[in-house]
Amino acid sequence: MNLKFTLAYDGSLFQGSQKQPNGMTVEDKLLKAFKKINIETNIVLSGRTDKEVHATGQVFNCFVPDFWSDFLKLKEVLNKNLPTSIKISKISKVKDDFHSRFHAKKRVYRYLITTKPTTPFNDKFITYVKNVNEELLKKAIKEFIGIYDFKYFHKTGSDKELTKREIFDAKFYKYKDIYVFQFTANSYLRSQIRLMVGFLLAINDNKQSIENLKEQLNLKKHIFKTPAIANGLYLAKIKY
Repeated sequence: MNLKFTLAYDGSLFQGSQKQPNGMTVEDKLLKAFKKINIETNIVLSGRTDKEVHATGQVFNCFVPDFWSDFLKLKEVLNKNLPTSIKISKISKVKDDFHSRFHAKKRVYRYLITTKPTTPFNDKFITYVKNVNEELLKKAIKEFIGIYDFKYFHKTGSDKELTKREIFDAKFYKYKDIYVFQFTANSYLRSQIRLMVGFLLAINDNKQSIENLKEQLNLKKHIFKTPAIANGLYLAKIKY
């Protein structure tokens, strides 16, 4: 039977989500946990996350033997065999043709910043920013909404030929003492969100302007090339 899994992980401890020969990825650890309970399967992730990028709502699907019908037990056993930095939160049965990557309609990412100096206990999970101009960032982030060629907002050397993407929603808000950049789209280019956040943080610091952002979005000038660091980025939710 085909099962859909929702999971969270601390990306700082892995070389990304997708399987690699070094065995140091989230997918490698998941496959190892399945193997420990005698399940040989192939995992389909909803999308890849890079090294040091976290997830609170990553999704994957895979086929498991029909006798694993007690999903609570399966979740418990898998979590026991996974490192504490990876946690499965939900398992549900789906149709045999369900594909966690190709059937995803929207992917939500969040990037977290704080004006409070970080500590050894949260430094891997949030980015420190000295000052935040909340109104300016709320205005600037809206520029990303729409269909654009993100040629100047992706990592050079990535294998994507088509660089047009649609951002359905983009917002900046405060939650308690944390500031959040949130983006919703069907898919993203490699390092696209980190480059978008990097530009927004440069606007926040008065090193760039909204006009400069518009010029780069419309491919008039390639002004800014520095991505925000990975530790504040989370794959938050996949919508089907």
